[in-house]
Amino acid sequence: MTDNNGATPTPVGRRTVLIATGTTAAVLAVGAAAPSSPTTTTATDSTPAVATAVCTLTKELTEGPYYLDGALVRADVTEGKAGIPLKLALTVVNDSTCAVIPNALVEIWHCDALGEYSGYVGNNGHSEPDDGTFLRGGILTNSAGLANITTIYPGWYRGRCVHIHVKVHTGVTLTSDGSFTGGSELHTGQLFIDEAITTAVAKISPYSTNTVTRTTLAQDSIYDDGGAASGLMTLAALGSSTSSGYTGTLTLGVSQS
Repeated sequence: MTDNNGATPTPVGRRTVLIATGTTAAVLAVGAAAPSSPTTTTATDSTPAVATAVCTLTKELTEGPYYLDGALVRADVTEGKAGIPLKLALTVVNDSTCAVIPNALVEIWHCDALGEYSGYVGNNGHSEPDDGTFLRGGILTNSAGLANITTIYPGWYRGRCVHIHVKVHTGVTLTSDGSFTGGSELHTGQLFIDEAITTAVAKISPYSTNTVTRTTLAQDSIYDDGGAASGLMTLAALGSSTSSGYTGTLTLGVSQS
């Protein structure tokens, strides 16, 4: 499978990674036991409980060809990009103990509503300004191991379902230009969203103007239908309509050994 119009994804080593989802321990247990069940809830608390979480081990996923070094450390990566709000609540825990990991940098990057990545605009057939930084960035986890990142719902491009790339780093040094350096990269993966939600989002502008045929979760050769164990987030509606947006919750357990 390629992540860009024939380009070969960059492979990564397979580490043991634990993933659970939900806003409470009960939701975490359900997410692990029944990955094929719907993953939309009503927003209540954006801080996942992990102390009694049911932990599911899973593999890492490809970084793909669109990664850029030098991502900005920031909680909001939207840069005014049009799209449905998506507020990520990502918690990092130790895979062997489920203890939260504070000060871990959670970095994300994904395409915009038209399927274009910053730094690579035009690869999905659309012409738009490219500053090389939109929809890229990361934030340090707080004392509860939680990273809250504001973005937009991703679009799609040729050959891939809707997804968000994620890396987890520890021991980074923040730099004066707003980026980071050093540290250890503990996890490289991808986050996915229930197909029923994407179908509703695809009907709303600007997503509805994306002229590229959308690949579904079932058609995607990177997502393996493993539910929470494969990065499927639990989404909570922020309002009564699709355009109000969602909170996407996932707990990532990483090996520190």
